[in-house]
Amino acid sequence: MEYSIHALSELAGVSARTLRYYDQIGLLRPRGKTEAGYRLYGETEVDLLQQILFYRALGLGLAEIARIVQADGFDRLAALKAHLSALRARQAQTAALIEAVQKTILSLEGGTKMSDTEKFEAFKARAVRENEKKYGAEVRARYGDEQADAANAKVLGMTQADYERFEALKDEVQAALEAAVRAGEAPDGAAGGRIVRLHKTWLGYTWKDYTAEAHKALAEGYAADERFTAYYDRNVPGCARFLCEAVRFWAKE
Repeated sequence: MEYSIHALSELAGVSARTLRYYDQIGLLRPRGKTEAGYRLYGETEVDLLQQILFYRALGLGLAEIARIVQADGFDRLAALKAHLSALRARQAQTAALIEAVQKTILSLEGGTKMSDTEKFEAFKARAVRENEKKYGAEVRARYGDEQADAANAKVLGMTQADYERFEALKDEVQAALEAAVRAGEAPDGAAGGRIVRLHKTWLGYTWKDYTAEAHKALAEGYAADERFTAYYDRNVPGCARFLCEAVRFWAKE
């Protein structure tokens, strides 16, 4: 079955303007055009649009979506399973947050007092939910549901002391990176080695299993992905690249 741009717009609940923009940026091309020059979309395009809208609902930007759906070997069934897992995780996290908010309201209204432990559990659930919304679909597509679910479980299982150390390590890595770049240190020097060891320790709080190859692949992604580059370079340009090169040299099992 074929759809005109307006028919597909009504079917999918997106504007024709959006579909034209997707065509313009090469994200969703029509299968062809009528003699009059009107766009036509077939089953393959309908399926791809569904995939795009799933990723949009999970919070991914168009550039990230394009990288995923246009990658060699893209597996639609695997992607759909990843979507389902991400949505179930979000559902569970939302349920935990609803419970936490309800307890907080009861506490403020003079009912059962909410313990500090319960407050902290709600905070961790929110952190996992926000991370899942930002990066969950991409992480699941790249590393699989098992790794993503294991990372979420490790965060939810942290004690407050663990979580504080986890956050402190993240800040320590950033501060060390900025100091090394400002000082003109070499990634294969002593400063680079210390940063990689700190980063490895930080990863250990969420990774199920550590491998040097996975560490190197992650660091390469930091330098290639503008979101992570912007994060690490927010104060001192060059930090993301320094981390990538240091991990490439120093990462060991």
